[in-house]
Amino acid sequence: MFQDLLRRLTAPEPEQLPDVDSRLALGALLVRIARTDGDYADVEIAQIDKALIARYGLSPFEAAALRAECEALEAEAPDTVRFTRAIKDTVSYDNRVGVIEALWSVVMADGVRDDEEDSMMRMTASLLGVSDQDSHRARLRVSAG
Repeated sequence: MFQDLLRRLTAPEPEQLPDVDSRLALGALLVRIARTDGDYADVEIAQIDKALIARYGLSPFEAAALRAECEALEAEAPDTVRFTRAIKDTVSYDNRVGVIEALWSVVMADGVRDDEEDSMMRMTASLLGVSDQDSHRARLRVSAG
């Protein structure tokens, strides 16, 4: 179902993603971070929907439908290294910082930051080309909000 998108994401020189594919890629990354600790909690699912609503102006129904597609894509997606590299190559830096904020909001949704999630966030920020300082500031913004 997602083979064309995955092929484009992992091409040697990825092209700019159409908006619908960009939404799927970001959503799949949100799902991946939520599943990192082995507990895909309802509060994390709700936060993913909230992030998709805020970022794309979707209705709750549309966000839930998009998240369901993202869950399927995440299950088929290659390792995080290739997946995030593709996003890095096709999304502007400011938008990638926004991605990091959305990821932190999912990590912190259940009120527990565990070592696996922290490790995945450090790796993901680095792979997205977002500096540690900008990731830290994004986490602080999410904590304050």
